[in-house]
Amino acid sequence: MPVPSDPKADLQRYLQRGREVLLWKLDGLSEYDLRRPVVPTGTNLLGLVKHVATMEAGYFGVVFGREFPEHLPTFDDDADPQGDLYATAEETKDGIVAFYRRVWAHSDATISGLALDALGAVPWWPEERRDVTLHLVLVHMIAETDRHAGHADILRELIDGGVGHRADNDNLGVEDAATWAAYHRRLQALAEEFRSD
Repeated sequence: MPVPSDPKADLQRYLQRGREVLLWKLDGLSEYDLRRPVVPTGTNLLGLVKHVATMEAGYFGVVFGREFPEHLPTFDDDADPQGDLYATAEETKDGIVAFYRRVWAHSDATISGLALDALGAVPWWPEERRDVTLHLVLVHMIAETDRHAGHADILRELIDGGVGHRADNDNLGVEDAATWAAYHRRLQALAEEFRSD
């Protein structure tokens, strides 16, 4: 028999796990590597954290009438549409991480203070989908956080080969570079069978 659990606590635990994975991907990298656009769309590690923090502040703040106490430039009418996806020259890793942790505290207060069926409204969603519950917003933010943690996985691997889900458990089951190289060659050979050019 499974042990009974608290659905809200379960959702909050998964959200927190995604938050921690996202921050772990920053560990040990230079400001340059944290900021550099690793793929053609400009995606970068520090920008991912800034974006997720900003979105979380909105979803657990504005949506439930519990405004985050700091100004969020992303929501200004004249904001740079990509402004939450990169760190400015004035912003530091430590500053963005501290901002994200303040967002966690604010969000967690919203989560603990409201029931899962508490109603809110997402002003940036289409009107027909705007009305939401805390439950839906928790699920949405878990998906958003985990999606971007997945992006961070790929970026970190491209930057320095770092992989895995947690510092204490990469969750991949392969211990050495030679095994990864052999695996990569096997998959490349398989893909070559389908090459049409």
